[in-house]
Amino acid sequence: MISSVLVANRAEIACRVFRTCRSLGIDTVAVYADPDADALHVREADAAVRLPGAAPSDTYLRGDLVVAAALAAGADAVHPGYGFLSENADFARAVLDAGLTWIGPPPDAIAAMASKTRAKELMAAAGVPLLDPVDPAKATDADLPLLLKAAAGGGGRGMRVVRDLAALPGELAAAAAEARSAFGDGEVFAEPYVERGRHVEVQVLADAHGTVWTLGTRDCSLQRRHQKVVEEAPAPGLGPALLETLRASAVAAAKAVGYTGAGTVEFLVTGDRAYFLEMNTRLQVEHPVTEAVFGLDLVAHQLRIAEGAALPPEPPAPEGHAVEVRLYAEDPARDWAPQTGVLHALDVPRGDGLRVDTGYAAGDTVGVHYDAMLAKVIAHAPTRDEAVRRLAHALARTRVHGPVTNRGLLLASLRHPDFTAGRPDTGFYDRNLPALTAPAPGEDLAAVAAALAAASGRTGRFGAFRNVPSQPLTARYGDHEVRYRHTGDGGFTVESHPHARVVAVSPARVRLDVDGVVRSFEVAAHGDGVVHVDGHRLAAHPRFTDPAARTAPGSLLAPMPGTVVRVADLAVGARVEAGQPLLWLEAMKMEHRVTAPASGTLTALHAAPGRQVEVGTLLAVVQDAPEKETDL
Repeated sequence: MISSVLVANRAEIACRVFRTCRSLGIDTVAVYADPDADALHVREADAAVRLPGAAPSDTYLRGDLVVAAALAAGADAVHPGYGFLSENADFARAVLDAGLTWIGPPPDAIAAMASKTRAKELMAAAGVPLLDPVDPAKATDADLPLLLKAAAGGGGRGMRVVRDLAALPGELAAAAAEARSAFGDGEVFAEPYVERGRHVEVQVLADAHGTVWTLGTRDCSLQRRHQKVVEEAPAPGLGPALLETLRASAVAAAKAVGYTGAGTVEFLVTGDRAYFLEMNTRLQVEHPVTEAVFGLDLVAHQLRIAEGAALPPEPPAPEGHAVEVRLYAEDPARDWAPQTGVLHALDVPRGDGLRVDTGYAAGDTVGVHYDAMLAKVIAHAPTRDEAVRRLAHALARTRVHGPVTNRGLLLASLRHPDFTAGRPDTGFYDRNLPALTAPAPGEDLAAVAAALAAASGRTGRFGAFRNVPSQPLTARYGDHEVRYRHTGDGGFTVESHPHARVVAVSPARVRLDVDGVVRSFEVAAHGDGVVHVDGHRLAAHPRFTDPAARTAPGSLLAPMPGTVVRVADLAVGARVEAGQPLLWLEAMKMEHRVTAPASGTLTALHAAPGRQVEVGTLLAVVQDAPEKETDL
């Protein structure tokens, strides 16, 4: 019997595993890198062991340190979570060699599926349908578009879509470099890229006694940068024949490698055809939707299977529909740039078919070193329409104050007609991103509320009375200018929004009558120049510009916090074109290309591989300079 479990991961998944362990009477052990010293998963564990350092390669990816931590804390089992070491066969063997229980599939099964190219060979032998591979060296225009993939990893790292044959060599080099940085293996392969295909997967659960469960399907087609954003179970709109193909293929894949524990077999679906993509030999981020539909605790089953228990012959019957969204600290309107800072508030509705899995709490800091996911929000209901509506309603009432997040994008995605009609596909964000990131309705009224709340807070401290009220007071929030006046009785009138009548004002709440409908706005300011009004995040414009904040024309500032991983082979004085890559930043598990802001001359380059930068750090300067005239 397992009595104490160390989770070789952090944040949300560590907290998730701890929750099940507590319910089963199992002690918990956390590991943490220095930036995570006061993280939620550390606070929730019964014991915690420090992994000195900050970079994942020095801490969470050091299997030897994790095994030593388990032994030092007296744990008798290790759960890998997902990511980091979860699909590392050598780590699984090290855990077993140390006399600990490994809560995962056999190391040989992990190794068999570790390389996507080797996995495809095994699946072909097992009769699982596959896309035909493409040799990049022999690719022609007829093969386009192509999808490049890292053979040794997942999570979108090393993946590139190639639509122009001339771009293929450069994209191959970039994909290989990113794969090598992320997984220590630069092998990349190519396959056809299916436009508007669907990413559908099958959850499997297998014991050591020969029983293999398939737990329905999940659709994970809504992705950004090949990373999932919205997931649901079951996948909508699949016919009986296709469902049987998916089920049988998943069972064949699991049996081909002698699989035990929880795993996921992923497929690309186009029309009525399904093609094997890969098998994730671990628990998936989106497992809660399957748990909701089948009424199961997959982590509890992982633990029981690791203890040698047998599964019942058949899984329970599914009920209803579940949808999950991943709430990220990122800015979708700025190329999904990750965001950092203090999380002043994180309040997501719970109960009534709602579940929230998170590794953060109010007051925590979102740092630069790790994944940007703040929480997963899951809704379950008897029908898909009800589950989507319930989840959208919860997101609309979610308070998340601090860094920019994708909350608005998630809400708009759930309400988009293609999604509500059950037509998800992997090109959803490529087609719809500008519309989905447009300002949410009501932002103008939110700006009015922010201005009045701020003015209310100043009243009595600096005085609100003006002897000559010839001009209204003004305030700017984002793109909105608010003009208002104080009234003699201590109230306000709004001139910039003639349909709004002020009912009541305080620093934290404003009530406005708009064309006979009274609406209440909750206002929160945390001293960082940002005001949160219900679901709107508004940047307050300062009344006076700080001269120190000005930058020279052509300055290229870091758009996000991260680490410089590569710099273009350019010397100061070189001519560059607008959009030309100058350097690459790695931030929160993704690599981001930073390009020249304009055409001109590179007059300064302050970036070097390995340098850690914050938002706004000066990276380079590109100044306009006419090309030299030649003598005729």
